[in-house]
Amino acid sequence: MAGRGKLIAVIGDEDTCTGFLLGGIGELNKNRKPNFLVVEKDTSITEIEETFRSFLARNDIGIILINQFIAEMIRHAIDAHLQSIPAVLEIPSKEHPYDASKDSILRRAKGMFSAEDFR
Repeated sequence: MAGRGKLIAVIGDEDTCTGFLLGGIGELNKNRKPNFLVVEKDTSITEIEETFRSFLARNDIGIILINQFIAEMIRHAIDAHLQSIPAVLEIPSKEHPYDASKDSILRRAKGMFSAEDFR
C-alpha cells in the first residue's frame, strides 16, 4: 500500500452500493475480500456487524459509508468506534431520509462545542 491512498467502504442497500460501484469504489483486498456489502432483506444483523468490524480492522480502508437505517441496526458497534480512521459516515438512502439526530458523529461533534464558541 506504499504510495497509495486508502479505500472507501460501503455498507448499504442495493441502490446505494450500485451507485458507488459505478463510481469506481469497488476493490478486493489481497485476501479477495470486497470493500462493500449489499444489505438485502435476508441479510442478518450479525453479518452486517461482522462486515463493519472487518472494515474497521482493515488498514486499507479510510472511510466507511453506511446507510443510516442500516447503522441503526448496529448502533452499539458504531458508537463504540472512537477512532478517527476509518471515519464512519452515515448517509441517506432512497427510501430512508437522513436524520441528523440519529447520527453518532454529529452528536459527538455537538458535544465538543458550546453556543459561546460561535460568538
